[in-house]
Amino acid sequence: MPIYNAKILSIDADETRRYAGLRKAVDFGEKNIRDACEEALLLINVRGIWEIYDYDCKNRTVASNPPFTIVGNSIIKHLDGCERVICMAVTVGFDIEREITAKFERGEYLASVLLDAAATSAVEQAADAMEKNFSAQFGKIGLKLRWRYSPGYGDWDLTAQEKLFKISGAEKIGLSLSSAMMLEPRKSVTAIIGLSRKNLSKIGGKGCSACDKIDCPSRTRI
Repeated sequence: MPIYNAKILSIDADETRRYAGLRKAVDFGEKNIRDACEEALLLINVRGIWEIYDYDCKNRTVASNPPFTIVGNSIIKHLDGCERVICMAVTVGFDIEREITAKFERGEYLASVLLDAAATSAVEQAADAMEKNFSAQFGKIGLKLRWRYSPGYGDWDLTAQEKLFKISGAEKIGLSLSSAMMLEPRKSVTAIIGLSRKNLSKIGGKGCSACDKIDCPSRTRI
């Protein structure tokens, strides 16, 4: 299972603002957001891992050991026509999580919220970087990526996290899974990416535009 350890050189302040729930805030101190992003850069430790498997589209089964049967209309539709899948995990580590908690315990509530948002932005950027890496790598052999899809998206039940966690190799980069199917460290992502020879533009929307959870606070558009 290949390990991914690329550096993040900057954290997106606009995305940090969105994750902090401040997208519509007026006259909010931008320096606070920038400071949180800069502090997060010093605390994150990006680690990723992934594995590629054949995918039986007819039987909706990932050819892992043991096989992983995909359940859920949204994820089945998303992987329709795919011949292989990438199962991935990525984290920004425990250090930033500890500092978020420490700030909260010291009563630095705003700083804690903003650092938490910066950490979320960082792990999403890390996942995006992995996706770009895959796109370049597999594009050379004529395979196109479907955007990454995580348990909990659409009607893909969060319980799928357990199997995806195992077949992605998440434990090898220090991740663990709680009984409630939550990843630890919290600022971590697991996802599946379909590989297809079909043109992505014919498959439908991406991200928020393809999700029916319109009440999600992280939604970018409706």
